[in-house]
Amino acid sequence: MSHFTLCSEDNLASKYVTAIQPFWQETVQHGNFDGVEEPGEMEKVAIAYAYALHPQALGAVVISSGRIESLIKYKEVVYDFYQNGYSVFIHDHRGQGLSGRMLDNSQIGYVGNFSEYVADFKKFIDEVVTEKTPHKPKLLCHSMGGTIGALTVLRYPELFEKVALCAPMFGIRPPLPDWLANLLLNLHASINKKNTYFFGQKNYDNQPFVSNELTHSEIRYQLFRQEYQAAPQLQLGGVSGHWLKMAAQAMNEVEQYVHRFPIPALVIQAGADQVVDNKRQSRVVAKMANSKLMVIEGAKHELLEEQDKFRIICLTAILNFFR
Repeated sequence: MSHFTLCSEDNLASKYVTAIQPFWQETVQHGNFDGVEEPGEMEKVAIAYAYALHPQALGAVVISSGRIESLIKYKEVVYDFYQNGYSVFIHDHRGQGLSGRMLDNSQIGYVGNFSEYVADFKKFIDEVVTEKTPHKPKLLCHSMGGTIGALTVLRYPELFEKVALCAPMFGIRPPLPDWLANLLLNLHASINKKNTYFFGQKNYDNQPFVSNELTHSEIRYQLFRQEYQAAPQLQLGGVSGHWLKMAAQAMNEVEQYVHRFPIPALVIQAGADQVVDNKRQSRVVAKMANSKLMVIEGAKHELLEEQDKFRIICLTAILNFFR
């Protein structure tokens, strides 16, 4: 189905042990840097990152991951891009993964402002990526990482050569009318501190595969959950009211300025997405300069962790686009 070398579900359980984990231990390097200091922060937030340098690299790929995600969850993805000739770089956004958390309850999804994510990302490119590779990097984003990636590209148009956005968070489900969303956010803010869970949100929950909304791939889902059970510090629960408010602002900013998007973009939509709002995503992409939309019918939100029949289409399109 593709001329690229990609992992397959058939033997993934054994390959994870015999090839991907050893690659992660032997080839992948890890580090930390201090995230950008924001006014009023008590202490610096440490940003964790990892990279794999290919000895005959065709180019470099930088990954901007989604909410609750960690570079640990991207072992297979990093391995696949490396096998296809790329040096690969990934960091954990502040407040999740192996990066520092800002609240006493480390499970609450929180950020002061999405511009903090962008500032950390810029620092990662400047201090790590450009130091390690001569190639102008390509950007691969998933979900919330798509919002962060789009804002970064709009603010720093010279950083990346092109960008692939998988199921980008340009709108959140369920899509509420603005007046109702604002009413709920303001109501929550009036009765709670900004660092408390939004209505109905709670600590990390290891959902069984049958009730998950993320992927049809049982093996990929189990591997992700195993990693998060083995390293509880990766775990993250639901979002704070403040995070939701900042996310709404960030998504509005993307939609407002996306008509001047400066570099080629491939947007891949998961046809059966239950996490982001595809209607709004399509609307934003229609306004987006330099973009092409591809829909993978029937796929769930996590295109990079989906069943082979969806994932191979997605990764083949990205690798062709990057070439």
